[in-house]
Amino acid sequence: MGKEAHVRAVFPGVPGAGGADEGRLQYEAPTLVFRGRERRVFDAEALTGVRAQGAELVLADGSRFQLGERQAASWADAILNPKGRLEKIGVKPGMRVAVIGVADETFTSELRHKGAVPVEELQDLDLLFYAADSAAELNRIPELVQTLSERGALWVVSRKGKAATVKDVQVMAAAKAAGLVDNKVVGFSDTLTALRFVRRKLPVA
Repeated sequence: MGKEAHVRAVFPGVPGAGGADEGRLQYEAPTLVFRGRERRVFDAEALTGVRAQGAELVLADGSRFQLGERQAASWADAILNPKGRLEKIGVKPGMRVAVIGVADETFTSELRHKGAVPVEELQDLDLLFYAADSAAELNRIPELVQTLSERGALWVVSRKGKAATVKDVQVMAAAKAAGLVDNKVVGFSDTLTALRFVRRKLPVA
């Protein structure tokens, strides 16, 4: 999941108070987006040399975002040292993982390189990556829950943007009906998004 905060911002080159604004700042690698009076997008070279200066996140062009001292440092580090998708997903060496229907030719190789153990047997899985782009595919979620280990997680991978054929709310509703709760979302690739689900914790008696 990326970063998001409500901030005060100052943009260079705008005379008077016109350079000051307030709105939502969002970072999802590799793009920083500010939504205030105007929508401003920063990526690639615009984020080179980003730094924390006191309570502000400062870009190379002089744009400044008031985040607070700790958060400014955290955002600068995240932008300068972006995590790979397997780090975002939480893949660790030795994990039993399975992939069903995900249209990404390099993903299984990445899992092996990370030290995870891709398996075909759907049993006692630490992570299951399941492609679902229709109501029929979402209907399979209750069956797939049974393949997870006690603390295992189901990642539902779907097309995003204009190509999406199911909405996040549909995915979450299907998972909730199967006794799962969502706790993370990541941009899986340029064309795919992924929602993470785990079993709902039962209240302690």
